[in-house]
Amino acid sequence: MEGSGPPDPPILDLPCQNMGREACPLESEGSAVGSLLLLALNGHREPKRRRLENGDSEGEAAAKRHRGPDPGESRVPISRLALDYVVPCMNLYGICVKDSFLGEALGSQILAEAEGLNRSGKFHDGQLVSQRTVPSRSIRGDQIAWVEGREPSCQAIGILMARIDELIMHCAGKLGGYDINGRTKAMVACYPGNGMGYVRHVDNPHGDGRCVTCIYYLNRQWDSKVHGGILQIYPQGRQVVANIEPIFDRLLIFWSDRRNPHEVKPAYATRYAITVWYFDAKERAEAKGRHQLGMWKV
Repeated sequence: MEGSGPPDPPILDLPCQNMGREACPLESEGSAVGSLLLLALNGHREPKRRRLENGDSEGEAAAKRHRGPDPGESRVPISRLALDYVVPCMNLYGICVKDSFLGEALGSQILAEAEGLNRSGKFHDGQLVSQRTVPSRSIRGDQIAWVEGREPSCQAIGILMARIDELIMHCAGKLGGYDINGRTKAMVACYPGNGMGYVRHVDNPHGDGRCVTCIYYLNRQWDSKVHGGILQIYPQGRQVVANIEPIFDRLLIFWSDRRNPHEVKPAYATRYAITVWYFDAKERAEAKGRHQLGMWKV
């Protein structure tokens, strides 16, 4: 509970600015990732967008001209990203951040689909995995929709899911010893900007099979000092807090179990995110045997 216990731990801001040229905030705990960041990360914030004469932003104009990855944008092969960055970062820290994951054009299409789900009334109040005596809205204030990725109105979201699948499969056998054999549907979430958040929690506190959480953010020009909405992660056994801003085209990966308690701070602007969870085969089978599948979709 807030207001009790030891003083707040120091803040850890992820990812670094100009990654690969400045020390990583976790560098003091291990040097391996510092050099790997040179290979894998485009560690920059979403740039301010200059307005063009026709009223479009530079990003909007690029989206109109091109489909798929932005021209001239440096793309690390996904196998290299997986093995040279995601695997060591996860195994060393349990948290991994990749900016500019898909590029402007595809990210814009995904954002448009999420906004379309919202406009069409497909969202409903987020539920809790375990039943509680207190109302869900006092714990989590997001609106959500579950997506398979094959729906006509969610084709870009389907591409996102396929790209994350490819990334995780390239990590096969190297992520914490897990045998990853499946995932959930995609949970598209919207915080409406009325100061709602999600209190500190663990995604998988009781061994339901989920081992890796992947979150893709869709929020342009996000300013956490104005809009709030930071995801704060409290890595178990570390005297730090990871502050993750939900900026456009950012992919966040972390362990789903008790090693990463986290919370969404109150958001004062509309905040979109898409989450998928990956299963460990053994834990998932054991969970099925115990009939403890909870409220989330498969």
